[in-house]
Formats: sequence, C-alpha cells, structure tokens
Amino acid sequence: MLIPLQITFRHMETSEAVEANIRERSQKLERFHDHITACHVVIDEPDKHKTKGGLFDIHITITIPGDEIIVSKKHGDNHAHEDIYVRIRDAFSAAKRQLEDKLRISQKKIKTHEVPPHGRVTEIYPMMEYGRIMTPDGRDIYFHFNSLVNTDPAHLIEGSEVRFAEEMGDEGPQASSVHLVGKHHVAG
Repeated sequence: MLIPLQITFRHMETSEAVEANIRERSQKLERFHDHITACHVVIDEPDKHKTKGGLFDIHITITIPGDEIIVSKKHGDNHAHEDIYVRIRDAFSAAKRQLEDKLRISQKKIKTHEVPPHGRVTEIYPMMEYGRIMTPDGRDIYFHFNSLVNTDPAHLIEGSEVRFAEEMGDEGPQASSVHLVGKHHVAG
C-alpha cells in the first residue's frame, strides 16, 4: 500500500489485538489485488450494552487506481455480531470479493456471450434439400435442411434471417444448427 493502513476506533477503547487482526487481514487483501493504494478501517460500537458485549459496525474503504471499494457492515440485531473478530472477518471477506470482481473486470475476464454467426437466406432448393446463406461480410455459406433446428423447411423463405454454427465442409464453409430468427410470412 502506498498510504499506510488507517484504523479508527469509535465509541470504544483501542485494542492492539483487534489492530493486529485488521493489519493481517489487510495484508492478505494485497494477494487479491496488488494495486491497493490505501485502506481505512473504522470499528464502531454505537450501542454499548452494560450487561452484554456491544454490537459492532465495521466500515472499510479501499482505494485502488481509478476506483474505491466501500464495505459497510452494520450490526443489525444479530447477537453473533457481538464478536468483533466475526464482524472483521465478514467485512474483509466482502472486501475481498469486491476486489476480485474489480480485478476480473479490469482484466476483462467477465464472461461474454458470443453471438453466433448470422445472415440471410439467399437461395433455397427444396427438391435438393439445401440452401445458401449470405453473411453480413459477404460470405456465401451452404446449409442442408438437416441442419435446420426447430424449423420446418416450408417456413423458410429467401430473405429469412438465420443464426448458425459454421464449420468447414468438403467443399467450403457450411452452416450447422441453423436457427430461424423471428417469424417470416410469405406475402399472399
């Protein structure tokens, strides 16, 4: 980190053990994102109970180039949150997930769904059970009626838009898994 870790205690006494736990967890975050420039952790015990331990709020602000990650864990009324170490663990786990997400986005590792090739039917030969597709880039692709998916060849007309998988056949590119896009009606 470029700026040293900052730890702030509110409405409570400082604790060397808690500070050590936070320092250890903040150092581990650098394994998930190596460009952390600053980290500020605020531990707050807003509603001290006289007979029981307090419920803790944890707020973490992490600065990375071009962005900031903020994790704010409010206690609610869950008495499991009376354990400050559980609260710290949960807050740092949330921060780790956000850092991993930011890293995936920055490295463009987010899944993208490729759009299958598409084109328009330019020729249909019903007696020989095949046709031709013209792609937007001007390529001519052969398809056999056997490769039509959930489409009756009788519903196929010239100009129909289709999506398909492309493969290399014996005589050049051919389409398989041809899907008709939308509904096309023959003018009568």
